[in-house]
Amino acid sequence: MIRMTRQTDYGIVLLTCMASHTDRQVHAARDLAGEAHLSLPMVSKILKVLVRKGLLISHRGVKGGYALAHHPEKITMSQIISAIEGPVAMTTCSADAPGCCEKEPLCPVSSNWQRINQAVRMALERITLMEMTRPLPPQLLTLGGQGDLQGVGAR
Repeated sequence: MIRMTRQTDYGIVLLTCMASHTDRQVHAARDLAGEAHLSLPMVSKILKVLVRKGLLISHRGVKGGYALAHHPEKITMSQIISAIEGPVAMTTCSADAPGCCEKEPLCPVSSNWQRINQAVRMALERITLMEMTRPLPPQLLTLGGQGDLQGVGAR
C-alpha cells in the first residue's frame, strides 16, 4: 500500500485550516491544534517543519503565530507532501536519484515506474491548497464516464 505518514496528513489539515480562515493572517499553534483536534506538540512539530521548508512564516511575540508564506492558490499538494515526506516517489528508483538501485540497469519496469511517478507528481502539482478548502463536488469522480458508481463491477 502506498501511504503518506500521519504527520503529512495532519500538515495538510493544518494548512487547510489556515487557508480557510481568510479573516486571520496569523494563526496560533494552540488555536490550530484545537480546530484540527490534534495535540499541541504534534502541531508545533509540523508547523516548525513547514516554516523550515518555506511554506509558513513564523511571527514572534504576543500576537505571534504562523502565516502562510504564499497565497493558498500558489501552494500545491506536491509542495506540502515534499516538504514533510521528501520527494514524491513511488519506488526508490523513481526518486530522481539515478543509480540508487543496483538492479536499475536490468530492471524491465524501471521506465514504467518513472512514468507512473511523473503522473502522480503532476496530479499533486495540479491540486492547490485553496482547492483543498472547498468541498468536493459530488460528480467530480467518474468511472468509465458513468458519473456514478452504480453498476461498477457488474459486467
